[in-house]
Amino acid sequence: MLTDWKTLLQPAATPPTVGEEQLRFQGLEPDPVDEWQRMLRFAALGPADWAAMAETVEPLFRRGTELVVNVYDYLSSVPETAAILGWEEFVDEAHLEERRRFFTIWLARTLGMDTSAEFADYLFRAGIIHAGHGPRRIHVPHAYVRVSVGLVLSMFADYMRDAHLPGETVAKAMMGWNKYLSVQLNQMELGYKVARELDEGTFRVPVIVYGLLRPKMPQRETRVAVHADATVHEVMRKFFNYHPVARREALEVVWEGHEKPDSLWMEVVPTYRLKHGWRLLVNGREMEYLQGVQTPVRADDRLELFPPGR
Repeated sequence: MLTDWKTLLQPAATPPTVGEEQLRFQGLEPDPVDEWQRMLRFAALGPADWAAMAETVEPLFRRGTELVVNVYDYLSSVPETAAILGWEEFVDEAHLEERRRFFTIWLARTLGMDTSAEFADYLFRAGIIHAGHGPRRIHVPHAYVRVSVGLVLSMFADYMRDAHLPGETVAKAMMGWNKYLSVQLNQMELGYKVARELDEGTFRVPVIVYGLLRPKMPQRETRVAVHADATVHEVMRKFFNYHPVARREALEVVWEGHEKPDSLWMEVVPTYRLKHGWRLLVNGREMEYLQGVQTPVRADDRLELFPPGR
């Protein structure tokens, strides 16, 4: 039977696409820069705090080297932290130098009372490194980071006392330093949390970035761990939490209202969608021609994120 030639000339049908709501990402952690500014406001760090802290910067800075040396002398002397750092038998001098350098940079920025967006990302990244994502893959349980911040604050108080600063000056400055370092700790905890979540799962799905994202990312490919019932949404939620720079480039916020049965008020929550021109491919196929963000993923799948222009 011959095929009707008119049928052959008919244009191919456009594949059905999922609804827009099926292309949105929900449940993302706050952007580290937004969280930084939010918690600085919540801590009520005002001009009086900054002025009091500034009065103590010079005596603290003068003993900065001593502080850095004392911190790592102490960590190497405590069996638990020595084991975490791999220093049970002896201290690796190259490793010690790396950590002292990192800590010195942090101290200098802290004494400079840095509130920049770049410092927010720096602290977030520090939390990721403590979760075992640094070059040496050392996991430092966050309890030790939290208590170490308290130890630094106690050293600040000791150095102020040794400098014979008036008690009122020390008290006001310590109020400010405690607020500021608490906000820093929150940033590091956020980074630690998303890094630990990235590693939770039974198999890993690679997410590969292209174009303008490549030079802005620490690596081209991120292997995201998920469980057997995971979807594209779960993979990309973890990915965008871990790489806030990718979220800022590729996503735009969409505010959605949700009515709650136990409230008279509508709850407005942020969701995210890919900006115009951005494409997310699942094994080379457009996500919107599958099941959107609810497309299941398997161990041999790969996701690719393309900016406009490709």
